[in-house]
Amino acid sequence: MLAKVSKISTAVMLGTMMLAGAAGNAMAADNKTVLTLVAQQETAWVKNFNPFLQAGLLHTTRHFIYEPLVIFNDMQGGKPVYRLATHFEFSKDLKSVTFDLRDGVKWSDGQPFTADDVLFSFNLVKANKALDERSIWTQIKSVEKLAPNKIKFDLTDVNTNVVNDLVLVPIVPEHQWKSVKDPVAFTNDKPVGTGPFTEVDNFSAQLYTQCRNPHYWDNANLSIDCLRMPQMATNDQVLAAVMKGDVDWFGSFVPDIERLYVGNDPKNNKYWFPASGTVAFNVNFQAKKPGNHEAFNDVNFRRAFSMAMDRQSMVDIAGYGYPTVNEYPSGLGKAFDSWNNPEVDKKYGKYNKFDLEGAKALLKQAGYKDCDGDKFLDTPTCQKIEFKVLVPNGWTDWVNTAQIGVEGLQALGLNAKTATPEATVWTENLITGDFDVALQGYFAGANPHKYFETAFHSRNMGERGNRFAAPRYKDPALDKLIDDFTQTADAAKQKEIMFEIQDRVGANQTIIPVFNNPTWYEYSTKRFHGWFSADNPVAKPQVHPDTPERLLHVLSLKPNS
Repeated sequence: MLAKVSKISTAVMLGTMMLAGAAGNAMAADNKTVLTLVAQQETAWVKNFNPFLQAGLLHTTRHFIYEPLVIFNDMQGGKPVYRLATHFEFSKDLKSVTFDLRDGVKWSDGQPFTADDVLFSFNLVKANKALDERSIWTQIKSVEKLAPNKIKFDLTDVNTNVVNDLVLVPIVPEHQWKSVKDPVAFTNDKPVGTGPFTEVDNFSAQLYTQCRNPHYWDNANLSIDCLRMPQMATNDQVLAAVMKGDVDWFGSFVPDIERLYVGNDPKNNKYWFPASGTVAFNVNFQAKKPGNHEAFNDVNFRRAFSMAMDRQSMVDIAGYGYPTVNEYPSGLGKAFDSWNNPEVDKKYGKYNKFDLEGAKALLKQAGYKDCDGDKFLDTPTCQKIEFKVLVPNGWTDWVNTAQIGVEGLQALGLNAKTATPEATVWTENLITGDFDVALQGYFAGANPHKYFETAFHSRNMGERGNRFAAPRYKDPALDKLIDDFTQTADAAKQKEIMFEIQDRVGANQTIIPVFNNPTWYEYSTKRFHGWFSADNPVAKPQVHPDTPERLLHVLSLKPNS
């Protein structure tokens, strides 16, 4: 959400520029090719390279020191890009998955990488639940070494999506970590890894660099010698350094980006904001007021609601033009366009485009009318419709989005208003179902399953449900389709199931999607080329630590001659 990021004025930015002291040259004094990036903002660096931690670790730890088995390329429909592994395969009954490991890989201290390291790393997580970030040991029963370069995972249940979580567990060297007494508190200040940047050349509270692993298996394709991380605490400081040309790669909110960033160096300053997770309005199918309950459970009402949403204004005005309009009936979004069912667009797409007159006609045809003369529409049975749209206080872009939405609803003749509780209250309301309408944000992922499972599966709709399943619309047939997706490894079958999922959600107008949040990504071509971009959309371009594809990005960069 944009409002959670500092928004600076030109005056503040220019003032801060005077204080910026970073030097971001591609070529350091010792002729090393150095890439300067901002992967996190902190008041001071603390030397902690423990890759298992959810908080406290330096954001250049995962992927850059500890390379994953596989990177699933979200932007290419979850296509596997093999790194420490060269292949994976499910058993015929889909109750286990086996990974073949790359031969000849060495740790940065020269010792060989083998299946023993993978086995040790997973057992380390099992023995220390605080390290099990993704509850991996609820998904697997055991890990078995089959050969020096082969590892097998037995699953608790058939779930072909489990590989997406397995490859996110960091693999550490057994010969170093077996003597660590407390792996949860271990700061790992002298890391030994398999990734490209394992050597911490210097480290202070204000600056550190990670340089080339001399034993990196893919050194022939690596043109960057070092990653340089200057300490910056605020967006103001980041932008000041950027304006001076001291940063090559970052991912931050920049107000009026064309003028303040691109305009400062039109030749080199670039950005690309591909679509990320979906943002949508939710109606509560279990609303307590009789009129709201009747209306929200009427697909014609939900479709009219959707047709009253001026999505382009939400993007242009509320989102500064950064989000991406989402007119997918299922809410699938541009990020998953490779999974899209075009027949769903043909059948239900008109209900997800701004058409105020069409919305009015649809409500009239469905029997909505002003029964009591208060100038607001009532239900066909003359029940009063009156609701508030919940959106977190301070999330300015979302608040403005909700206000634009409410203007459309009021133009339909509906008694709708916005309400802005604190974010914690908003979250609790969605979890407990104590709301009428709310603006909601959803997950992205390696494929669309995570979005559909968290948003629409009835297992997430208890008394205290999953926040993302706030509408509480239950559809057993949809539940089965969502479950069926994980019960096959056949890509064609999965796509067929995904097409059916989209059809059920789109036919129902279960949610009212409006846009997709942007992926924050800015870069400078002053020193390097090979950047991912709209013209070179290889993979997700973010520098942030929840994006394994950033390793592929670094491998694609070459210094300008």
